[in-house]
Amino acid sequence: MKKEAKTRSFVSAAALLLLPALAFAHPGHGAQDALHADAGFLDGLVHPFTGLDHLAAMLAVGVWSALAVRPVWLAPAAFVALLVAGATAGFLGVAVPAVEPMIAASLLVLGLLVAWRRHLALPLAAGLAGAFAFFHGAAHGTELGGSGQWLALAGMVIATATLHAAGIALGHAVVARHRWLAVAAGASTALLGATLLVRMA
Repeated sequence: MKKEAKTRSFVSAAALLLLPALAFAHPGHGAQDALHADAGFLDGLVHPFTGLDHLAAMLAVGVWSALAVRPVWLAPAAFVALLVAGATAGFLGVAVPAVEPMIAASLLVLGLLVAWRRHLALPLAAGLAGAFAFFHGAAHGTELGGSGQWLALAGMVIATATLHAAGIALGHAVVARHRWLAVAAGASTALLGATLLVRMA
């Protein structure tokens, strides 16, 4: 029974980690997965699970943190904080350049960090995660408007933190014990980012 449970959890984790490979047809953060101006809390809560570029990045931050960042909460905390900052900039009408290329670049870089289990100095790890998160937040801040924008952002923050926690749990429970999973998941995420960058060129 215990062996069957371990096998099921392993297969589930592998499927989750390799999810970015399903997103190759996803052309970036476009109209088909954009939040609308009247979005509310539930829209924000659900969106990170349906926007595959964001889903892949948030899971990758969690897995990378489990594998190579100490304290483990540092990069996720920086990501959440700067996601809010980026969204706020969008709410205020700040024109943030190169949002889509930076989202794609975040997938490329985070995927490579997962695949290599790359340790970085703490300020660099937090700064890198936060910088990428700013662009993810800015992408949504320009879409959201009206009285529900802060509720939508609150939902997005909760979903983001949940995905980071899921990535950390998967990293500790499965990926750390099976190096090939880190390589496969990281490579698929990086390849997704590279594909999106090529399509934008």
